[in-house]
Amino acid sequence: MIRRDTASARSPAVARLRRTRRLMTLLFAATTAACLVVLAAVAIRIDAGSRRSGLDHEVDSRATGLSRAVWFDAGVLHLEPLREDELARGAQVLAVLQAAPGKPPTVRNIVPSRWALPAADRLDEVWRSVLDGQETVVVSALSAHGARLRWAAAPVWDGDRIGAAVLVGTEQARGEHDHEVLVRWLLLGCTALVCCAAAVGHLLSGRAMRPALRGLAQQEQFLAEAAHELRTPLATLRLVVEGRGSSDEALRLVDRLSRLVTGLLARARMEAGAQRAELVPLRLDQLVEITVEELPDHESVRVATEPVVVLGDPDLLAQAVRNLVENAQRHGGPAGSPVEVTVTEGLVAVRDHGAGVPPADRERVFARGVTGGSGAASGTGGSGAASGTGAGLAIVRWIAELHHGTARLTDAPGGGLIAELRLPTAQLPASSSSSHEGPGTVDA
Repeated sequence: MIRRDTASARSPAVARLRRTRRLMTLLFAATTAACLVVLAAVAIRIDAGSRRSGLDHEVDSRATGLSRAVWFDAGVLHLEPLREDELARGAQVLAVLQAAPGKPPTVRNIVPSRWALPAADRLDEVWRSVLDGQETVVVSALSAHGARLRWAAAPVWDGDRIGAAVLVGTEQARGEHDHEVLVRWLLLGCTALVCCAAAVGHLLSGRAMRPALRGLAQQEQFLAEAAHELRTPLATLRLVVEGRGSSDEALRLVDRLSRLVTGLLARARMEAGAQRAELVPLRLDQLVEITVEELPDHESVRVATEPVVVLGDPDLLAQAVRNLVENAQRHGGPAGSPVEVTVTEGLVAVRDHGAGVPPADRERVFARGVTGGSGAASGTGGSGAASGTGAGLAIVRWIAELHHGTARLTDAPGGGLIAELRLPTAQLPASSSSSHEGPGTVDA
């Protein structure tokens, strides 16, 4: 197993992987919880419906059976069978409603007491429901004591009319208590299952990410070693070239190769997640001026700027400007041809006076690995006299997208080509509006 040092453990890529692991754990637990909630809700609803149906069936069958045990004889209601009927003995609440035509019902044979029955107005409603439906009705109503009961009223016929109704009631409390116990157990079980699912998801996501963490550690180690192994011989080569009095062109090529290696390594580290771009408010016009002044052939570059503030990484933006200007110098016409750099609101425009790039190839030159040899492939010009590395403009496009901007090529008025680097602007502080000193950064 590869041991990760402190810097690797703090890298943005490792931090993202750890955030991803926590997110996967959360999603796993949330998905499990959602499924369990749905299943629990279905189970609770089914149980509630089943208990209510069972309760309704109990009072309905008991009321219907007792209504068949009593009868009318010459208008007289005989209730004697209720004293011996097993259905009557097992009823929690029992009463008989009797009424003459057009009169409210009176209550007879009350078990256990009048306080167990609903209020008088509710009894009238039950009686009217029996008369309207002419069959057994089941309703919920509170007793006079406030207990919740389920009632069934079955009609008793006196000839061709309903003369009475047997009223049977059963408390809902027992069934509701059992239902509440079931709900509590379901909630407890679902909570335990969600916790178990979260723990299992966390373990599985950690196991799944171990190869990625090992790969990141290996990649970061490789990039660190590559940076050292590439920069050291380049520095030595520059010392050798200087010591032997070689041409300025050789020194420029060594410097350009060193900057290119630095840019590629920075891009690799950022794309691998080992490094994060730090975007700070900076003066784009000052950064461009300083970058151009540091170029070996800056005498052939004319710079026109206006105060502009953007949020950006100074080193990366300087690399992008340097690549655009050097491409224009190499491929923008004969040696010594002027290059014009203009900085306006959110725009760095680099113009050369070369042959240009055909419109069909202007996107292709920003791709990785497209090298020189023709004007269509090597930068912002078109002489084709020199070949590139196939990385300069690709790095420019990458830096632009990293800053939420764009990079493109357009025709210049009167001939030549313009390379544009567009960046979102930030508010310019009043204290910095006239200053042109310093490294180009401003206070946020």
